[in-house]
Amino acid sequence: MFHRPAVPPLLRSRLATAAVALALLGTLTTSAWAGTRESSPPPARVPVTAVRPTAGTATPLSGYAIQSTAKVTDSAEAVSSPGYRPTGWYPAGARSTVLAALIADGVHPDPFYSTNQRKIPKADFQVPWWYRSDFTVTDRTKRTYLDFSGVISAADVYLNGEQIAKAADVTGAYTRHELDVTSLVRSGTNTVAFRIRPNDPNKNLTMGWIDWLQPPPDQNMGIVRDVLVRRGGPVALRDTHVVTKLAVPSLATADLTVEAQARNDSNAPVTAKVRGGIGTTAFEKTVSLAAHETQTVAFALHLTSPKVWWPAGMGGQPLYGLDLTASVNGAPSDTAHETFGIRDVQAPLNSAGDRQYRINGRKLLLKGGGWSPDEFLRWDRTYVEDRLKYALDLGLNTIRLEGHIEPDEFFDLADRYGILTLPGWECCDKWEGQVNGDETGDKWTAADYPVAKASMAAEAARLRDHPSVISFLIGSDFAPDATIEKTYLDALKAADWNTPVVAAASDNSAPISGSSGMKMTGPYDWVPPNYWYAKREGGATGFNSETSAGPDIPTLDTLRRMMTPAELTTLWKDPAAKQYHRSPSPVFNTLKLYDNALTGRYGPPTSLTAYVRKAQLAQYENVRAQFEAYERNATDASKPATGVVYWMFNSGWTSLHWQLMDRYLDQGGAYFGAKKANEPLHIQYSYDNRSVVVVNNRRDSASPLTARATLFTTDGTQKYDRSVEGVKVSGGGAHSTVLTLPSSVSGLSTTYLVRLTLTDASGKEVSRNVYWLSDKPDTLDWAHTDWYYTPTTSYADLKGLDSMAQVPVSATASTSAGANGTSTTTVTVRNSGAGKTPSLLTDVHLVDSTDRPVLPVRWSDNEVSLWPGESTTLTATYRTADLHGSAPRVRVSGWNTPELTVPAGPAA
Repeated sequence: MFHRPAVPPLLRSRLATAAVALALLGTLTTSAWAGTRESSPPPARVPVTAVRPTAGTATPLSGYAIQSTAKVTDSAEAVSSPGYRPTGWYPAGARSTVLAALIADGVHPDPFYSTNQRKIPKADFQVPWWYRSDFTVTDRTKRTYLDFSGVISAADVYLNGEQIAKAADVTGAYTRHELDVTSLVRSGTNTVAFRIRPNDPNKNLTMGWIDWLQPPPDQNMGIVRDVLVRRGGPVALRDTHVVTKLAVPSLATADLTVEAQARNDSNAPVTAKVRGGIGTTAFEKTVSLAAHETQTVAFALHLTSPKVWWPAGMGGQPLYGLDLTASVNGAPSDTAHETFGIRDVQAPLNSAGDRQYRINGRKLLLKGGGWSPDEFLRWDRTYVEDRLKYALDLGLNTIRLEGHIEPDEFFDLADRYGILTLPGWECCDKWEGQVNGDETGDKWTAADYPVAKASMAAEAARLRDHPSVISFLIGSDFAPDATIEKTYLDALKAADWNTPVVAAASDNSAPISGSSGMKMTGPYDWVPPNYWYAKREGGATGFNSETSAGPDIPTLDTLRRMMTPAELTTLWKDPAAKQYHRSPSPVFNTLKLYDNALTGRYGPPTSLTAYVRKAQLAQYENVRAQFEAYERNATDASKPATGVVYWMFNSGWTSLHWQLMDRYLDQGGAYFGAKKANEPLHIQYSYDNRSVVVVNNRRDSASPLTARATLFTTDGTQKYDRSVEGVKVSGGGAHSTVLTLPSSVSGLSTTYLVRLTLTDASGKEVSRNVYWLSDKPDTLDWAHTDWYYTPTTSYADLKGLDSMAQVPVSATASTSAGANGTSTTTVTVRNSGAGKTPSLLTDVHLVDSTDRPVLPVRWSDNEVSLWPGESTTLTATYRTADLHGSAPRVRVSGWNTPELTVPAGPAA
């Protein structure tokens, strides 16, 4: 994030670490330092990992016992020896930071609620911690290796009482390590122990949180990826991958190069036969290896009519599987498997110097969001998959990962769903310490370059076969200098990286890779909707790698889960108050800019409910405008928009800013504003020139369509109406301007409503979009633009919305069972008012019998606006189990709609 200044309720049933710990805790009592543990506490109950004996297998350790070195007086040799009793230690999952384990163990209360996290002592994590795990081996004739990455920040490693690696060598969150421990492994129980060193992202090439959230007190120290115990024969297969070259634009053929390293780990020469297969195509090669020799084994394949991988909405996501086996004397010695996709990625700079991505020869506007993992780096596949499904529901096609590069399963899911990913290193800490000006982060020393190179090599090898990965950003706010850049590029070249390398997420250049073709001009805090239409700063031109209007206040349901009543009172009454759930940054730790705009445009809130209601309205219009502006400008002949990444897609904790959905996956104005803007066939209003535009994100052209624009006063009196028939719009993101609204309309109120509809040849409504506008526009002070926002000197007058009459809305709902444990609730909502006033931004929430939202849920549409007599039918799809045995109900509310809740029982 550009020029960021120095920065100084737990999802209880969803996160993997908690689930593992609960399974392991048994009768384990609470923390030793909490003062409540018995005088003779039992040892931590962690299951022993049974290592599979078969050659070519990799068994992950199932978990650890952990404890602070300040509380362990025994020697490293004793701690790492079988039979040692970890009395008073804590159980931890297979991928767990220290604090994640302590939270699961109940040592600390929910850190996502109120300011609980502030009360956790940082001093507890300023000393090393032990991670200890036992595993059993039944067959010592096989070779055994420990294979791991994800150590934060560094570790001394021991096995069966012997040190096998030093922290000076096992350092960096992304470096990968393979240790041959064949000579030390025993039949029966073996013990591996890691002495994990404290983390400081300003001093270590690991992970930091910048200004996203209040950083965890342990700074994520721990082991956050699997530690694997590999078994094999004399010849190991490593570095297996497939380099694809697709014929573009015909897509008729593809050339594949399959490569692997065959490594003889024995003291004698061997001859190995390497066999492989991709689908029905088989191949093999015999290699002779001297003792401890490594050779590259390569196969060249030519495919006709390949199954081509496409981003979601552009085609299918077929994947291929590669299987390799190395055999010695007819016995399997090692195996390897890789999943890959065939696609072509190009990202040249256009005439304006902006990066324009092409997938399989076709241009596309990258529409994405910035990804955040869980604050404590707890991995939960279901929770991650839910968020990626939300991305598709929102019409997004890209996720950017600034640091915090997720485990393999994340990219497997992205491959399957067709979601493009832009991984890269993070800003504002050690990663950019050499070039980041006055940002935090130590300058690099000679010892840092090999860690950076090993990190790049490991991530390149891990990500290169994933078709969803379309670039690597080797810089964020700044581009690397010549020495650092060459370090990265050498590692990428050695890994056969064949997608674009981007110098930075900001408008910077690197000596070798050249211009980034991206911009990082903000904003990160509130700006009005018309900001996005200007082709300057963060407006809709070029590739904006991270941008939004800042705060995204969650729903009232979520606010009550994350803040105390006193904090909620301060939230709506005191704009200048520091908000712990916004950011540790002095720039972003209040909601002053946002609240001033909310009051200036909509009028002062009179209650918490009114504040949240105004916030949802404001967020809907702003997020919608951001994506609509980029959509409209994507095919412009001059300075087109080529990409936009909403900052951010989600938050790692309970947050008040930078999120399209909240921590609990509830959805409000920001979510449904994005969903509306990105619908496949869409009619929209332009804040800059009052044009009405139809955007077609479908593959095929659409025609004949009828576009209609109608203007109303806030009491529902119609003052203008115009229809245009015979509208045709090409596919692939093309747009057509169908009409321009007049600059003035007689009798229109200061605050007024615009209803846009698009119907097909049969008269069916295929897009509806309602705007609330003012004849007094927001005025921007461009001359005083700062790195994080452009000031607004006068606000649009939308206070007339406060005078809208309350209108009754009726609803009926029913539920039917679906496939794979899902249910679908169908809701028909009707404006049953007798007058002319519409129900504005009518929200429908699926709730259980306790009025708690059922989440996650995917709505066909929501936050709809209906005129008297109009109705709409919405569907909500969700996991039946998330009802927890309750009968579903539907809660309906809105800007000017009395709240009601109706049952949603089984369909007749």
